[in-house]
Amino acid sequence: MDQLIATLTEQFFNALTIGGIYALVALGYTMVYGIIELINFAHGDIFMVGSFVALTVLTTLGLSGPVSDPGMLAFSLAAAFLITMPIMGVIGVGIERFAYRPLRNAPRLAPLITAIGVSFILQNVVYAWRGPSPVATPQIFPVQERFELFGANIAWISVFIFLVALVLTVALQSFVSRSRLGRAMRSTSQDREAAQLMGVNINVTIALTFFLGSALAGAAGIAYGLQFGTVSFSLGFSAGLKAFTAAVLGGIGNLSGAVIGGFAIGFVEVITTQLGYARWSQAVIFAVLIIVLVFRPAGLFGQQLGERA
Repeated sequence: MDQLIATLTEQFFNALTIGGIYALVALGYTMVYGIIELINFAHGDIFMVGSFVALTVLTTLGLSGPVSDPGMLAFSLAAAFLITMPIMGVIGVGIERFAYRPLRNAPRLAPLITAIGVSFILQNVVYAWRGPSPVATPQIFPVQERFELFGANIAWISVFIFLVALVLTVALQSFVSRSRLGRAMRSTSQDREAAQLMGVNINVTIALTFFLGSALAGAAGIAYGLQFGTVSFSLGFSAGLKAFTAAVLGGIGNLSGAVIGGFAIGFVEVITTQLGYARWSQAVIFAVLIIVLVFRPAGLFGQQLGERA
């Protein structure tokens, strides 16, 4: 019985870790769709590029393994987040400005195909930059630094990633609900034309949405590298697909739904793997999505809206 409790506790924290990563990526999907109703299929590869930018930052600092000094560890993590997130935000704004904005009034198929094209461009850029093989990421969290809970040895990196996801989610929710720019984002999401008539700068608002979503994807890339230790140019497809599934599961366009969907996908994946069906994990994830959408077509927390007159 004690062993069962220890195993459940360990897998619970594993699910929180993976779910936190998916939640951060899913937020970018749901924000962009909520503002301009675009499924940004390049977002998964923005997450992938973020993991490589974080890798570059850590190796530039001369790090190659665990950092035992708490001050140096805090400085390294702060540098990774404070450099990677703005860089990825700027990349997201650039993609919106040059790839999506010219097609804003085009038929919906055009920006969708463009998003797929941007995804391939990002993959090939990283392929040319770092090659096709997986690249090791410095595991700066000391492996031996763990704590015991209900008989399970839990790595502090799992707690750190969950807290990062939680803090960034709360900060985003506060920004969107309380700030002037957040109100502009919400009004643009509800009715773009009316918001523009009321003085909202649509271009700035959409650019800000891409900046925030891409910055969060960069944070997820940092967390992924710290947790799994390797990154590759093909990382964005599978992780992005699961994060998009999380956004749809929670109700695309709903921030809280995207986060809950991300954690739900994390738990489904971990439970499936623990039961010995790791190869079937993606099939189970999509089966859960289909079942939910049959009964809740707008997702768990989405609202079914009628067509505008």
